[in-house]
This record gives sequence, C-alpha cells and structure tokens, in this order.
Amino acid sequence: MSEPLILTLPMMVVLGLLALTIFLFVSEIVRVDVAAVAVMVLLGLLSFVPTLQGIADPQRLFDGFASNAVMSIIAVMIIGAGLDKTGVMSRVASFIMRLGGEAEKRIIPLVSGSVGVISSFMQNVGAAALFLPVVSRISARTGLPLSRLLMPMGFCAILGGTITMVGSSPLILLNDLLPEGMEPFGLFDVTPIGLALVTTGILYFVLFGRYVLPAVPGSTDATSAESTMDFFRRVYGLDFTIRELKLKTFSPLAGRTVGEIESEYGVVVVGVFMRGELRVGPWSGTVIESGAHLALLGPTPRLEGFREGSGEQPSPVLDIFSDALAHTKAGIAEVVIPPGSGLIGKTVTKIAMRKTYGLSVLAIHRGDETLREGLRELPLKAGDTLACHCNWDALARVAKDRDFAVVTTEYPHEELRPHKLHFALLFFAMTLGLIVFTDLRLSLALMAGALGMVLSGVLSMDEAYKAVSWKTVFLLASLIPLGMAVDQTGTASWIAQQTLAILGQVEPWVLQAALAVLATFFTLVMSNVGATVLLVPLAVNFALAAQAAGMAADPRVFALTVAIATSNSFLIPTHQVNALIMGPGGYRVKDFLRAGGIMTLLFLLVSLLMLNLVF
Repeated sequence: MSEPLILTLPMMVVLGLLALTIFLFVSEIVRVDVAAVAVMVLLGLLSFVPTLQGIADPQRLFDGFASNAVMSIIAVMIIGAGLDKTGVMSRVASFIMRLGGEAEKRIIPLVSGSVGVISSFMQNVGAAALFLPVVSRISARTGLPLSRLLMPMGFCAILGGTITMVGSSPLILLNDLLPEGMEPFGLFDVTPIGLALVTTGILYFVLFGRYVLPAVPGSTDATSAESTMDFFRRVYGLDFTIRELKLKTFSPLAGRTVGEIESEYGVVVVGVFMRGELRVGPWSGTVIESGAHLALLGPTPRLEGFREGSGEQPSPVLDIFSDALAHTKAGIAEVVIPPGSGLIGKTVTKIAMRKTYGLSVLAIHRGDETLREGLRELPLKAGDTLACHCNWDALARVAKDRDFAVVTTEYPHEELRPHKLHFALLFFAMTLGLIVFTDLRLSLALMAGALGMVLSGVLSMDEAYKAVSWKTVFLLASLIPLGMAVDQTGTASWIAQQTLAILGQVEPWVLQAALAVLATFFTLVMSNVGATVLLVPLAVNFALAAQAAGMAADPRVFALTVAIATSNSFLIPTHQVNALIMGPGGYRVKDFLRAGGIMTLLFLLVSLLMLNLVF
C-alpha cells in the first residue's frame, strides 16, 4: 500500500478547476468548447503564480492540439468525408434502411449494433466518425431527427470497445500493467461482458429512447428543399407520395411507354430500373419491359387507382430507388419560364422536358390558377411557374440555362464522385491495414489515409478542412491539459486514496464497485489511459490486501474492472465520441446528463454482474 497523500495547494486549485469545468458544462453559461478553452487558458495563467508553478507546463499547454487523440479525430473525419463523397456511406445507409425501414426502433439496433461490432476492432471514435455520415443520410431519408439516432450510435461505439482486448486503449494497456507472473487476458476473454453491455445499450434506447433522447429542432439532416413540401401542398395542391413497383412476368404494363402509363393512370413515373440501368426522370417514350422496377409518384387516391386498374401492387418502401430518390438526391422544385425564354409557346411533350432537362412537370401555376391536368399539351407562357420533380443534379444544370429561372435555391448542391470510389476504398483499406497489422501510431496511420483521399482527388483540401468539426477539436484539445494536471499534481491519487480509506474494511464486491465508480469518475475528467494507469495498481493492491484479510478477491478481476469501467463515459461530453456527436446532434450537456446518467448506472450494474459471472 502506498503512503497517504496530503492535500496540497496545487491539488486544491486543480479540484477547483474541475468543479468550475463541470459547473460551466452543466450550466451552459457559455458553449462547452468556449468553457474548455477558458479553463485551459486559466490553467496556464495560474501556472505563473509562484506557489502553483507545478500545476501545468506553459510550454506544453497547447500540446493537446497535436495529441494523438485529436489528430486521429481530424484524420478520421476526413476519411469519413471521402467515403461519403464517393457514395459508400449512402450505400451503407440504403442497406440499413432496406433492413430497418423507417422505424426508429428498428434503425437504432441496426446502426448501433453495427458500430458496436466495428469498434471492437478499431478505435471507437473512428467507428463513430465513419458512421456519422451514414446516420446523417438515414436521418435525411426518414425524417427522423439526427439527435435521436446519433446518441445511441455514439454510446454503442463506446460500449463496443469492451468486446475485445483491442477495442479500447485501457484494455490494450491492461496486460502490461498486471504484476509479473499474473496470467494475462486473452483477446476474447472480455467478449461476453462487452456483448452484454452493447445489448444493454441497444435495449435501453429501444425501450426508453422516447423518454431520454432529445428531438432537437433542426437536427433532422433533411434539406431545405424537402421542408418546402408544405408549401407545394398549399400552393399547388401536391400531396404526392412515391411508391416502388416491380412488374410481374406477364404484366399488362410491359411493352407500354412511360407516357402511356402516366396518361392512363394519372401518376408520374419518376424512376425506371431496367437491364441494370437506373434512370431518374425517364423519357416519356421509354418502353417498359417485363420485370422492370418503376418508381411512381402521385396522390394516394391515384396510386390506389393504379393498383386496382393495373393489378400491380406498389410498395411504400423504396428499395432499388431508396438512394436515387432520397431527399438528398431528388425532390420537388419550382422553375419559372422567364420572358424571352425559347420555350414559350412550346408544349412539355414537344420540348421532351424530362429527356432534355430531367424535369417531370407535376403542376403549372399560371396567374391565380394552378393547372394539374393536360400539362403535356399545354403551351408554356412567360411567367409560368412549374412544379417539377427532378434530380438535384439536373436542377443545378437547369439553373445555368437562360430558358429557366430556378426559384428553389436551397437544395443539396452536392457533387458526388463515384468515379473515385476505388481510390476511397483503397486508402480506407490501407488505413485499416496500418492500424491492425503494424505498430504505427494511430494518428499517423489515419493521417496517411486522409492524405491519400486528398492526393487522389477524392476530396479537395478545402473540402477536407470543411469535413473537420473544429468545435470537437477545440473541446478535446483544451481538456487534455486539465487531465494532465489532475494526474501530475497527484489529485487523482489523493481522490482514490480518500475514497478507499472512507470505505475501510468492506466486502470484496463493495470494494470492486467502488473501484468501478472511481474509474468512471476519473475517465470523465482525465484520459481513460491515465485513469487506467493510475487505478490498476491500486486495484491489484487492494485485492491482495483483501486476500490477506481472508476475503475472496481476485486481483485480475479487480484490474479488469478498472479497465472496463474507464469506458463508462456517458455523463458529460468529455469522451472523444461524445464530443464528436455533440455538434451534429445539436446536443446540450443536460441531454447527456439525462440519457447518460441512466446509461452510466446500467453500465456499472451490468459490467459488475457479468465480471463476477464470467470470472
């Protein structure tokens, strides 16, 4: 057992700074990143006070901005943006939506479970960052608030780090911290515990998510163009939905053109998939073949009429067209025929509006009248406002055409680069290979992949800068000096000694629970690695002392308890993953306190129960 520590003035100051940090985070008097920077600067200024010179090293105060953790986060954000730019994340989102539909209670287990498994073999912040654009895409397509999807994903990324001995830094370090001669842990020794924790996290959000997850206004990652649907309903009477249909082998629609189908049933064919080719806004003269997939847009009564008249059964769930017709790719927009346009006096049919411009005209607003019937043969006039369904890429091209004046300006001007897909996958695979099969520093391996994304043209350098959440960077980098001060001044050791001294002679399970609570507290205010290095030797010593007193206490289990409990970081956004999702999700500290408080208690309960059952 180590000698008792005396509370010194530097320790008191560090405790005061910890209290100030927690107060600023909880009260939200200022933004959390501003609070973190303020505490870092205050720590640096206090280090010049003669009696507090050892509290921090001013020469290393800003080292957090070049730390392994912060540089890793920057790199992984760039890699994730590169994968998203080439459409990889969109495909993953489509796959998850095909399995889970649009129901929150089905999407959360699929996303969170996938992230949990991935984070068991890579840094959990990396897994969370890679899935951030996936969740964003799912939010845009389903209309579910991003704030209700990101927190379950982030929490399960943290929990997934407990599935294997390489899933988190504390577990990687654990075997090196065990006393000589003590049996090390195998790669999958902790798997039952980790799986139980991930399952608990998923069930928690599925069963109680409606009560603890915030629905942050504006956190739905849908575009402004999508939100204008209410406007189109009011002005044009367009209350349209999209259905997907696969033609039967002997369908009566086979052999007919898109125009003929639209004229007979009053619906709009906005997508066709035949012979492996998908077309959005197909030409009205396109002949439909047997077995083709169609995307039909129209009011519900007309879609019902189509079902009864054709004998075909459209599905409300998009499969083939889920990506191409997502709100981030296509939607309804307004274009005006300006005076002097070369289209004046011509009909939609004569212009071949869809074939030429990619616009499917749904209604025309002329003066005080909205026209919804006979649009194909109606000569266009100057001032006509056309409500069209189109691909956003097509709308961007139309915006450059002097024959049109595009009214809808707030739509995704996203330039995807699917032709760079092989480069994105190559550098992503290279990064994973460097992480798993080499001893390279994590930040260097990730930065190599990020650099590859830029050099290969997957992203421009400006796009790489925009991909980084600088709020996250400043929050984490500014907290690192405080964590170092907690460790270097002996404040952490003093807190541990005082807590265990208060407990006195207690049952081993009480001592084990106290160590888990201590590890949980330390990981909120300092690095989980620092908390592990500090508490594992203490845990082993206390277990040996309990054995000497005749109690059944296993030092290995006590040490593992600390290493696992340092992943219990849900209460405030100091963990890298929580800091990562805080900005995009629009979360406040009180959101973490509400949802993370219960998760913290569940983590302690399940982990302690499983540790004693397994070992």
